[in-house]
Amino acid sequence: MKNILGFLAIVAVLGCGAIAEAQQGKIYRVGVIHQGGQFSAIVDGLRAGLKELGYEEGIQIHLDIRDAKGDLRAVEEAAKAFERDKVSLIYAVTMIVVTTVKESTGNVPIVFSVATDPVSGGLVQSFVKPGGRLTGVYYLTTDLTAKRLEILKEILPKLSRVVTFYNPNNPVPREAAKLGREAARQMKIQFTERHAVSVEELRQGLRALKAKEADAFFYISDGIVVSQAQLVIDTAAAIKLPTMFQEQNIVAQGGLASYGQNFHEIGRLSAKYVQKVVTGTPPRDLRVETVDKFEMAINLKTAKAIGITIPAQVLARADRVIK
Repeated sequence: MKNILGFLAIVAVLGCGAIAEAQQGKIYRVGVIHQGGQFSAIVDGLRAGLKELGYEEGIQIHLDIRDAKGDLRAVEEAAKAFERDKVSLIYAVTMIVVTTVKESTGNVPIVFSVATDPVSGGLVQSFVKPGGRLTGVYYLTTDLTAKRLEILKEILPKLSRVVTFYNPNNPVPREAAKLGREAARQMKIQFTERHAVSVEELRQGLRALKAKEADAFFYISDGIVVSQAQLVIDTAAAIKLPTMFQEQNIVAQGGLASYGQNFHEIGRLSAKYVQKVVTGTPPRDLRVETVDKFEMAINLKTAKAIGITIPAQVLARADRVIK
């Protein structure tokens, strides 16, 4: 009798385990690679979007997040490790990161969020039919360079000199710098360019920045720079230098102004691509989505701290005003 009861107990335990496993279902593992700083807002948006789709982190899906902190070697290593570990897909943010992930892997599906045309950038064959193992969301940043400079000129009517930092080895900021130069020439603004191919070079350049060297710091599309956005903000604040960025979360942290997309929303929109790919839809069949909603943010606390007044007509157009 004891043996029978023991056998039944074992069967009951195994049965409960099988039921629990069936209820839990498969956990999809997603490797996430970004360059740090403000790009974490995209990852937060991804989490929110997946939750809206019914995917609880740690239950139905696991996000293995790697913050490369602007180091492309770390991106390459993470991508190779994810493919070796057979993740369901890699979610990559920014063109330089996605390109590095693509070149470092051979088979793993990739969902991207990029600010550069993914067709001209060689990621996909077309927006409608990507045709490979990559798809995702395209948001405009580089194309808004001239518009951001125009808004900065409205904020600072006497603007005559701006300074910008970027990695000249990256084609995305190179193109943005070209657009910036052209726009600055038309507006009769001196466009000072400082190069930084690493986080350390950027830090050195920022430490060397002097008061009255420029009338404002102007951001162009560069992953290294935005990964160090707080350092840029702190450096600019110390010398009372106005700043223009591309994303409102940076303004919330102390930047003066921004014009561009909402990073959290970009991540949220990316979630549907992650959901479809992990459940079996090939990336080649998922049309690339273009995000074309732009928002302007102004930080009045920062304006007061550096001693400038935001014109009323600019404030009236702002989507977000931090007081």
